[in-house]
Amino acid sequence: MVNIHTHRPAGTGIELRTAGIHPWEAAGRSASELLPLAPDVQAVGETGLDFVRGAERSEQLRLLREQLTLAEELGLPVVLHCVRAFDPLMTELRGRRLRAVLFHGFIGSPQEARRAVERGCYLSFGERTFRSPKTLEALRRTPLDRIFCETDESDTPIGEIYRRTAEAKGIDAETLAEAIWDNYRLIFERHDR
Repeated sequence: MVNIHTHRPAGTGIELRTAGIHPWEAAGRSASELLPLAPDVQAVGETGLDFVRGAERSEQLRLLREQLTLAEELGLPVVLHCVRAFDPLMTELRGRRLRAVLFHGFIGSPQEARRAVERGCYLSFGERTFRSPKTLEALRRTPLDRIFCETDESDTPIGEIYRRTAEAKGIDAETLAEAIWDNYRLIFERHDR
């Protein structure tokens, strides 16, 4: 099973290995701090924008741009954190040549999900998905070829997230797991060891 984003590695299945500076820690930081990347790093992140907490917006934007540029230069996917900053984040992605873009812990509306998917982004759903009717509807509408699951900071096992996600989509957990595995291979195959 693929757990695309976790702060509590369980050492089971596939857990994405990333390097990035979170928008909460953006003040005075530079993407150059990430170099050289460890050889097992598969993506840049989590980076992004959080207009509820963290560093000043100008600092978050500056560091986001630096990390997006780094991801472009290294040919790596990017894992995004987005809180009440969907439109500004989508603007920052415009014109970028990123290997892949993953919105982790997606908690947006069905309309935001549709816009992200139309731009080729992937959405990852976790425990918080099931607390929000609008996000649950976004999950239901997200195509299987654009979906991931995660535990993030939750203690909920990834298998349970898969089960609940599959149930919400009206499919069996095996079908979901196969789709997520296909998505993972498509994005990370060249970087996975």
